[in-house]
Amino acid sequence: MKKIIISALTLSTLVLCSQTNKRPDNWINLDPGVDSINGVGSNRAYQELLKNKKSKTIIVGVLDSGVDFEHEDLKNVMWTNPGEIANNGIDDDKNGYIDDIHGWNFIGGKDGKNVSDDNLEMTRLIRKLKSKYEGKTEIDFKNKEEKIELKLYEEIKAEYSKTKAQFDGGYNQLKFLIDGFEMITKKINSDQGKSQITSIELEKFLPANENDSTIKTVALSMVKRSGSNLEETIGGLKAAFEQYKSYVECGLNEAFDPRSIVGDDYSNSNERDYGNNDCNGPDSFHGTHVAGIIAASRNNGIGMDGIAADVKIMAVRCVPAGDERDKDVANAIRYAVDNGAKILNMSFGKRFSWDKKVVDDAVKYAEKKGVLLIHAAGNDNADIDIVNHYPCKKFENNSKAENFMDIGALSWKRETKIVAPFSNYGKNTVDIFAPGVEIYSTVPKNGYKDASGTSMAAPVTAGVAAVLKSYYPNLSPQQLKKILIESSLKNYKNKKVIKPGTKDELIEFKELGKNGGIINLYEAIKLAEKL
Repeated sequence: MKKIIISALTLSTLVLCSQTNKRPDNWINLDPGVDSINGVGSNRAYQELLKNKKSKTIIVGVLDSGVDFEHEDLKNVMWTNPGEIANNGIDDDKNGYIDDIHGWNFIGGKDGKNVSDDNLEMTRLIRKLKSKYEGKTEIDFKNKEEKIELKLYEEIKAEYSKTKAQFDGGYNQLKFLIDGFEMITKKINSDQGKSQITSIELEKFLPANENDSTIKTVALSMVKRSGSNLEETIGGLKAAFEQYKSYVECGLNEAFDPRSIVGDDYSNSNERDYGNNDCNGPDSFHGTHVAGIIAASRNNGIGMDGIAADVKIMAVRCVPAGDERDKDVANAIRYAVDNGAKILNMSFGKRFSWDKKVVDDAVKYAEKKGVLLIHAAGNDNADIDIVNHYPCKKFENNSKAENFMDIGALSWKRETKIVAPFSNYGKNTVDIFAPGVEIYSTVPKNGYKDASGTSMAAPVTAGVAAVLKSYYPNLSPQQLKKILIESSLKNYKNKKVIKPGTKDELIEFKELGKNGGIINLYEAIKLAEKL
């Protein structure tokens, strides 16, 4: 699932949610050898290694929530379908999709409406299996497949109950704090006449009761730690609340099912002729941020610089605010491959799968067509050698896709704090780590913001892969993967770092991924040149 890093919150974790120091500007493009920052060395690579080399334009498919293709820093790098005439209502290139100018939207209807929020996959599976398996035991079924499905239902139900309790609790706590902070704001504005409430005004505030005293303590701590004012703190809480609201009212709500908007036959996973051409969609924050990391126009004097210079972004919308559906993911992969993308970024994932086979078949199709898939490892500080994170490189027959990479996230901080505290990991699953904390990139309506997640680490990797493919176009996905891994920096491989999800438990970095490497474009180009 695409998401900003959030978790079930308590008052104590809310107090600690703000950063106490600031990330370096443009840090993903910096180089550890030159700048002492664990960026990917793209600036150095262009200046020292690629200056006089010729490149070939590479199409990168961004399979996500949509992309604001009119953004000032993206409009010049968007893929435009050469065989399609805009807005004439005709499928000019006969690819099955009408007016797909910059990509396609698999979570919209032919009437132009779009899915914004959707369920988590576990909610959809609960809804599907509940009537058959609720209250039953193995003794009630003779069929082996039904017994296996019963166990799956029990696993899903347990995970659903735990997740729902967490988000219900976080939803209620955030609402409590927002209401409390707004109450304090009104009282201070009334008593002190302040338009911006800092820690000084909060210190002067006299609580009327125990509840007010608790609210003051939390507000004061958050404002001091963030160095902001109370109004800005409330804004941050409201942004988090909207995410919790989406989970509680849509993601985990069994009664909510927006699929009728799409108008497809959802039981037919092989159906492909559905959707619309709105590849921006109602909320393209996530996809626009991802696209900017990969390829925001470099050296244009505005915004930020993406990693890849000779790239076109194809927007394929298949990820709602909720879990993506396997049918849509499979179709998004096939669409991007069939329309010329050579690298696909997939910054999404989920705990359970509705139809793994249809996605596996699409991954195999991409491999056959020479396309590299870059997948975010996930943000649950979990070991994905043990916990499923779909889609995955492992097929049902236990063979693995060789064109598929799982990416963990790094912080700009060094030594023990280099690994992002939220990042999933896996000694046998995560291929490489890349920058994923406080990444500054494009957001809709010509905006720019920081965001964190393996969702950011994946496009950093996709950007590096796109540069390699651009300058060395004959490289296969398997060769690209090999170069990215073998050229990765191993200076942290045997060092101890804080294990994601813990406060201070140390673990050797090489235990978190199968190669113990940190992606670096400068070194990747040097290796590609040798090969």
